[in-house]
Amino acid sequence: MKLTTERIIDAGMAVFAESGYHGLSMRKVAQRLDAQAGSLYYHVPGKDALVQLMADRVARQAYEAGTAALAALEPGAPWQERVEAQLVALRRTIRRHPGGAVMLADSPKVLSTGALALMERLLETLHEAGVPAVDGGIGADALLGHVTGFVLQEQSAPPAVAIGPEEAAALHERFPMTVAAASAVGEDEKYVRSVRLLCAGLGTLLTPP
Repeated sequence: MKLTTERIIDAGMAVFAESGYHGLSMRKVAQRLDAQAGSLYYHVPGKDALVQLMADRVARQAYEAGTAALAALEPGAPWQERVEAQLVALRRTIRRHPGGAVMLADSPKVLSTGALALMERLLETLHEAGVPAVDGGIGADALLGHVTGFVLQEQSAPPAVAIGPEEAAALHERFPMTVAAASAVGEDEKYVRSVRLLCAGLGTLLTPP
């Protein structure tokens, strides 16, 4: 099969999902493609460029999903709903990619234009709501950081040692509020509520139009 940039990105994301950033190499990507490592450089200059392309793919997919989610809202929907629509779409998108949260977290560092577009649209939403510019920048960064952190936890491996009934009971007795909070609602509801809490905080900063 012909070697293309898209196939190299596919292989890179597969290797990244298995080995993480430090385990990713052009040699491993070439092996997955049954190709010579040198042939990859005709399409992708090196590992850093490949990471940028991978991050950009995830971010662009998330941007497109956010566009569809915003279009599905009623005209004139409150800013909180527009923020929620973007972030729900973002979580759904990066969850489809093992390691997607890590790629999104690193995407600003590699200057992914897709990630910058996500940030720009979120900043525009907060600006239109009346959030002051400085607070909007910090708030948008906190919102996106919350998404990646939430999905990182979802995509993390289970504990190496299983917890038995006695250990679970002991933990419940020692940390009753923490255990109760952890099981109070499902992950989807917890995520939406957490986004709404962050929006509520930002809502206290609104300035009159």
